[in-house]
Amino acid sequence: MHDQPRYKPLARSTFFGDERSARPLVADTVARGQLHDDEQLYTGKLGGQLVTTFPMPVTARMLARGRERFDIYCSPCHDTLGTGNGIIVRRGYKHPPTFHDDRARALPVGFFFDVITNGFGAMPDYAAQVPVEDRWAIVAYIRALQLSQHATPDDVPADKRAALDAPATPAKEHE
Repeated sequence: MHDQPRYKPLARSTFFGDERSARPLVADTVARGQLHDDEQLYTGKLGGQLVTTFPMPVTARMLARGRERFDIYCSPCHDTLGTGNGIIVRRGYKHPPTFHDDRARALPVGFFFDVITNGFGAMPDYAAQVPVEDRWAIVAYIRALQLSQHATPDDVPADKRAALDAPATPAKEHE
């Protein structure tokens, strides 16, 4: 069993008429799990235009996953708030833009997905490291960060606004 007949990758073979040991892919076939027929999900675009909506519902679970992935992959440059002052930047790496200016808040969600997937400027692509669903989760979390850093009292539900004006209660000391 240790010495079975085999070919080294791309070695010459007399078995097949074209003398190649590596066989060409069968035309019009797709490997299992590789059919990426949902353009919005896999590219962040529809008809070549960046999408403005998510391809799936944004849930609390998705946001939690997005935060976790953001903290791992994005915060070294963008920091945990998305201001662009991450630890790598403080050590001399090029400063990325903040997610919190008017320009960034106006960008469609498809833009962020495309940048994570393909890279942009000094940012490398993360398609190999971050699965598609996690990229969308990161984009959802970026939107949550943008809202959190630019929220007004009007964004708070009416039934919760009274708590904003209530004086803070001091923390009780442990007895």
